[in-house]
Amino acid sequence: MDLEWNEGQPIYRQLRERVVAMILDGLLSEGDPLPSVRNVAAEYRINPLTVLKAYQQLADDNLVEKRRGLGMFVNQGAQALLLESERLSFLRDQWPAIRAKLRRLGLSLADLPAQEG
Repeated sequence: MDLEWNEGQPIYRQLRERVVAMILDGLLSEGDPLPSVRNVAAEYRINPLTVLKAYQQLADDNLVEKRRGLGMFVNQGAQALLLESERLSFLRDQWPAIRAKLRRLGLSLADLPAQEG
């Protein structure tokens, strides 16, 4: 995870988004434990309550579960749930502006470079 924080957004939200990105990228798989609150707080020099708030949001979204005495673990189906919600969010919030810019520039989808990978 990146050690830099954006001043324009609360740290707990940024931390939540970093964990979401790790799940989407496959760095955290279903059933994997999240790093402990204490370790994350120490590594990033942030308040443990900030980490706990980020983790609680993940739990509220059914992406992770707390196992008493063991920590937080990525739920089964978390990646699929995230993919669906992130796709919908992209299509609703970002795609209209991208599509408008493509039109202004006279570009079509066929003009875009092929996906690498």
